[in-house]
Amino acid sequence: MRFKSVFATLLVFAAPFPGALAQTSDTAAVSRSVPADISPAARLDALFDELKHQGDQEKAKAISENIRLTWRDSGSATVNLLMQQADKAIAEGKDTAAFDYLDEVIQLAPTYVEGWNQRATLHFKAGNYRKSMSDINRVLALEPRHFGAIAGMAAILTSYGRDEPAMEAWQRFLDIYPAERRAQKSLGDLADKIAGSRA
Repeated sequence: MRFKSVFATLLVFAAPFPGALAQTSDTAAVSRSVPADISPAARLDALFDELKHQGDQEKAKAISENIRLTWRDSGSATVNLLMQQADKAIAEGKDTAAFDYLDEVIQLAPTYVEGWNQRATLHFKAGNYRKSMSDINRVLALEPRHFGAIAGMAAILTSYGRDEPAMEAWQRFLDIYPAERRAQKSLGDLADKIAGSRA
């Protein structure tokens, strides 16, 4: 039961963005507050600043989806196509093929965070937490604000029963994305559990 709960949590934050380049109307509306003609790095900085200061859950979610879209675009048509093929393989339950696509993505674009992040999620699904954590660490070395990878780290730490480091990971998540209620609940549940064990 714990594995299913932890895996569900990980998928919420680390799953690929459906229809990678499709946007909802809410997401598009938020995009207009950030200039379209700036670099991806500057766009991310602006979006993360909005995310940190947005208290409304739905507006924050739209901002987070824009961040995912920005991460998702590798800048390479080849890499983007390989990621789409990996997504398709995962959806069809063809994990071995998905690993092959993601390995190729990482070889072609080793600084592309979503290749590492997607492979981390797939390793977690396969029960290989060590490899998943290794890929998560690579994601966070490239993009320390990657809230999906931080959620993955928290999920793995929770699965190992390492509640205090997991709580620290959720706090790190909320420092970046404070309006995310599921993360707030996860942090609160762990805090209550730790407090209860010390009583």
